[in-house]
Amino acid sequence: MSHKLAGNDNPIKMLIVDDEPVICEGLRCTIDWEALGVKVVGEAYDGLEALHLVKEHDVDVVLSDIRMEGMDGLQLAERLKGQFPKVRVVMISGYEDFEYARQAIRLGVSDYLLKPVEIEELTEVVNKIVGGIRDGERKGTVQEAKLWLANMARHGIAYGKEAPASLRGAQFRIVATQLDRFFERFGAQPPEGYVDIQDAWIRRVRRGLEHPGLRTVSVFDHENLLITLAVSEVALDLYAWAELLDALLPELRAEQLYCAVSEPYDDLLETADRCAEANGLLPYHILAGKDVILPENRGCAESRRTASEFDAAEFAKDLVAEMFKQDEAGVDAKVAEMFGFFRDHGFLGGDVLLAYEELAALLRQRLRKSGMTELDYGLKSNLDLNIYNSYGSLETVVKEDMRELLRQIDRHGIDKSYWIIEKAKKYMDDHYRTDLKASEVAAWLKITPSYFSYIFKQSTGKGFTEYMNEMRMEQAKDLLANTHDKVFEIADKVGYKEYKYFVSVFKSYTGMTPKEYRGLSATRETGGRRD
Repeated sequence: MSHKLAGNDNPIKMLIVDDEPVICEGLRCTIDWEALGVKVVGEAYDGLEALHLVKEHDVDVVLSDIRMEGMDGLQLAERLKGQFPKVRVVMISGYEDFEYARQAIRLGVSDYLLKPVEIEELTEVVNKIVGGIRDGERKGTVQEAKLWLANMARHGIAYGKEAPASLRGAQFRIVATQLDRFFERFGAQPPEGYVDIQDAWIRRVRRGLEHPGLRTVSVFDHENLLITLAVSEVALDLYAWAELLDALLPELRAEQLYCAVSEPYDDLLETADRCAEANGLLPYHILAGKDVILPENRGCAESRRTASEFDAAEFAKDLVAEMFKQDEAGVDAKVAEMFGFFRDHGFLGGDVLLAYEELAALLRQRLRKSGMTELDYGLKSNLDLNIYNSYGSLETVVKEDMRELLRQIDRHGIDKSYWIIEKAKKYMDDHYRTDLKASEVAAWLKITPSYFSYIFKQSTGKGFTEYMNEMRMEQAKDLLANTHDKVFEIADKVGYKEYKYFVSVFKSYTGMTPKEYRGLSATRETGGRRD
């Protein structure tokens, strides 16, 4: 099968117009029009007849005398310009009159020749016109193929259009390519500079897939996603494809590109599905580290992924704790730890975004509970994975989010005393089993006991002793209900060295003794039955 673009085998159709039949015959027979790729479809002896034949034969070029009875050549050119603007006109005149030439130029006539016409000159003019028409056809055919491929890649349909004839072949394959670490390398690239990068990119892919009987059409579906349809005139075996892709590797590496390749297919109607297949393989570059990712590589990459669940709640808790301390280095360290988890467990970019969205929601929830309801910040969870196509770029943007959040808190956040009390609560939660005193907490915070007591009451609405007793009582209730520990052992575990004092506080807090509470809890568990 020829791999010429559609339209090149069709001759250019020409009409000769002159009111003298002998001149028409002479122009037809003097030149080997077929050798020029031209077919003379007819002769007309006046302008009106010429208009009829142009429409009937879908004429491309009109070779016309300027002086004729009835509608002359200039009038014909004017009518053609209005009704058939794509028709090229060559005007022949026996008069060296500048006014004729001026009017011809105004009417868009392609060339203006004087009688007697030189054969070489006419041949050169027609050759030039034929070349221009062919170039336009080629460009139009290529644009048609690109539009069809773009619609198949982006929308899965070509809006009812059949595949252009220029894409016909025996076998096809989709090659999707991306620039590695796009954000790190080109995040600050001005648009005009990126045009040159894309041009070089297309040339690399075309050169890498250059092979007899194989042609390519490429379209950008995204600034960092080039879809290439490889069209082969014959069915290639897997070994031949492997050799082709090996030849592509040096071109990819020269531009730091990587690609994903669909399965070969023989029906252009499958193109949308094969584009989706190749696009679906691209994210596995982050795991496989391969420059060419084939469908069979997916299983190997998947084996690196583990089922361990990301504990977003724990990370949110730790991040908020570092934010309480306004510790940027601590926040960065937690984000780095999080991305270490993602790498170790084979998270794809989409997995990272889902985990981050969950983390962002939990962070917002915790910060709102802490009273920060008016902070103007937005976590960048809706990231474009064609841009952020590496762990490094994703980690960078998450760290930027966290730092912006720290700046917002520092600029618009709660009174500094809030952070002091949050630190105090965490310390108290870690040490409630000991005989902890307010003065010890104040010393740990490096503030005076009186100032600590004041801001603690302002923040919690409770005094230190009341808050500690409530914390300890909640722990005691849990131990009484869920363990067989003796009451004096539980008193010691929750920080009371005096058994009687523990019982007194417990009764004051719950309205019953520890033994009564345990008995009530046991009754509830058995549904009210008594053994």
